[in-house]
Amino acid sequence: MRWGALICLLTVGLPVASAADAQSVDHLAIAKRVLSATPLIDGHNDLADKIHESEAAPNDVWASANDLRAHTPFHTDIERLRAGMVGGQFWSVYIPYEAVEEGAAKRQLEQIDIALQMIARYPDTFELARSASDVERIFGSGKIASMLGIEGGHAIENSLGALRAYYDLGVRYMTLTHNGTLDWADAALGEHRHGGLTPFGEEVVREMNRLGMLVDLSHTSAETMNDALDVSEAPVIWSHAGARGVYDYPRNVPDQVLRRVRENGGVVMVDFYPPFLSARGEATISDVADHIDYVADVAGVDHVGIGSDFDGIEKTPEGLEDVSKYPPLFAELSRRGWNEADLAKLAGENVLRVMRVAEGVASRLQRERPPSTATIEELDGSGGND
Repeated sequence: MRWGALICLLTVGLPVASAADAQSVDHLAIAKRVLSATPLIDGHNDLADKIHESEAAPNDVWASANDLRAHTPFHTDIERLRAGMVGGQFWSVYIPYEAVEEGAAKRQLEQIDIALQMIARYPDTFELARSASDVERIFGSGKIASMLGIEGGHAIENSLGALRAYYDLGVRYMTLTHNGTLDWADAALGEHRHGGLTPFGEEVVREMNRLGMLVDLSHTSAETMNDALDVSEAPVIWSHAGARGVYDYPRNVPDQVLRRVRENGGVVMVDFYPPFLSARGEATISDVADHIDYVADVAGVDHVGIGSDFDGIEKTPEGLEDVSKYPPLFAELSRRGWNEADLAKLAGENVLRVMRVAEGVASRLQRERPPSTATIEELDGSGGND
């Protein structure tokens, strides 16, 4: 139960509903009503990588083995997306850290191509969204607004020109690191050798602000999170992360950072990966709700969202096995005392606000300064601050 709901129940003089009354409420109906009116925007789904790794037809979006109109072996297909009432999806265009050795740009462009072909194959279901207004229009038309998110700044190969090219292809967020520390940013699960962001890393954040590309701090170290919050003029996101105050794991967001999210205006989109949620290594829908509750209590209900990581995780929580299961999660939160207005914020209103503000910041910055031509050699010295 959220602390606000608990306070309401304990307030003297107010009627308290009986257990029988609470049980009579149709919380699933409440969840579906909210998700019918507000786009549920999930911050992270790795379906494109599943298609890339498909044993039957690797990389082939058009192959019958990867047909999303059928029931797939993945967490995701169209029938289950519709059952889950998904209204918007950031499709992760992940490439492994090791891809830098073989040419990250080639691999990244191929992954973006898979995602764009996937969207194009099902025009009655998906449409590429480049802005918050696009998301609202596409959701209003009954389709799923589809956005792209790069998972790991290794993909830009220390090039701001590459960053801009990816934005032009439709990428609307970049996770600064994945699990490996970069020349310019420390990762949560990598070596902490910079103390956060280097000067070039700070310039990457500034250029993302100028473009209108969301700065995603999932996978980054706490020092990198704080440095990015110091630099960013726009709200930041965590596309898939948990709360360290619930489970102290390096991939989760510390309380000190959560309090800064409120000031920044950003949003933490809660991940469904059991090892991030609980020391048991297993999780239930209740564990996910615990992390959502915690972020809402510490950062504020205006700063929490959903970032499942479906098709990027092997284990899923009990009750959240695939993309059809979002309504039961919202029903669980309704049972805990969340009202419909706050459920709508969680579903998508918070993310849409972040997108709109980031777009406004970009419009201002583009009037104030040209694209940055800075290089890592100029700002950090040869090869970065190793």
